[in-house]
Amino acid sequence: MSDIPLPPQAHKGRGAASNPQGRFESIRHHAEDDGWQSLLLDEQAPRPRTEVTEERARSVITRNDSPDIHFNQALNPYRGCEHGCIYCFARPSHSYLNLSPGLDFETKLRAKSNLAEVLRHELARPGYTVSPINIGSNTDPYQPIERRWKLTRAALEVLAECHHPCTIVTKNAMVERDLDILAPMAREGLVQVFFSVNSLDNQLAAKLEPRASAPHRRIKAIRTLAEAGVPVGVLVAPIIPALNDRDMEAVLAQAADAGARCAGYTTLRLPYELKALFREWLALHVPQRADHVMSLVQQMNGGRDYDSDFTTRMRGQGVFAELIRRRFDVACRKHGFGRARELRLDTTKFTPPRKPSPQGQLF
Repeated sequence: MSDIPLPPQAHKGRGAASNPQGRFESIRHHAEDDGWQSLLLDEQAPRPRTEVTEERARSVITRNDSPDIHFNQALNPYRGCEHGCIYCFARPSHSYLNLSPGLDFETKLRAKSNLAEVLRHELARPGYTVSPINIGSNTDPYQPIERRWKLTRAALEVLAECHHPCTIVTKNAMVERDLDILAPMAREGLVQVFFSVNSLDNQLAAKLEPRASAPHRRIKAIRTLAEAGVPVGVLVAPIIPALNDRDMEAVLAQAADAGARCAGYTTLRLPYELKALFREWLALHVPQRADHVMSLVQQMNGGRDYDSDFTTRMRGQGVFAELIRRRFDVACRKHGFGRARELRLDTTKFTPPRKPSPQGQLF
């Protein structure tokens, strides 16, 4: 029996090509070619299917004290993300579930089925301090499984009822579905939606973020929300040197034309297992540029694949990072964009949820 491992294979509709063990797993698996490799790699072999497991959460609001993140509360209805973005910095978080940051992250998902109930309980606590809650800081709240589970909508219903401010970050036009909630919240200064658009190249997007809405569809969704009175921002994130950085100005121009009011950007982050997954993706999809892309990534991270320093991890460092910053600033001035961090939502209207009473409510 040969000890040659099976080569990674691109899967249609998926970002990762393999399923490496997470960093906390105690058992390691090693694939070998036993002579049946051609059958295993047959194009007719079944594709990885999405599996959703119900999770009963004990808490749903997470707190953040990172100095480079401009919100201190977040809510994520799902663990893992079916969008399958190969660059997603949240992939390594699947290791905490004893699952792989690779294909498991986009196929073995967890849905917090009691999210609305727990959220209501947390907002009703006597010591709760109001601060905008970011929905989608880790995984996309409008990923495809939201059509069935509707957990993001359930969270929005609770927040709207309590007049609690929130921000939303998504790559999916499905957010239009909830305009009946978002538009009234917007009139009270309680919500802003950010669309992540890092390229206008549909072919590239189909490989980088295979199950997210196409770039032109996200731009259309920006227009739809803006016309409904919902303040919208655009995040050019992540910017990957020599791969999608050329589209930055065009993304900002189209988003501004569609009605986006503010903009932000981040550069590529490759924490933990994501380094190997991204290199594998480059070798499969853009082998002729793989070395050049990683060389520029390392230049932006002090000579390493990733530098976790809070002062540089979002924007990078060095000449290329400075060039991106200047280009972004020029484009923002040209289109009259404000910065995403300048957002101000109304925290004065919050009314804690009431516990249901058998006597009803008299006032």
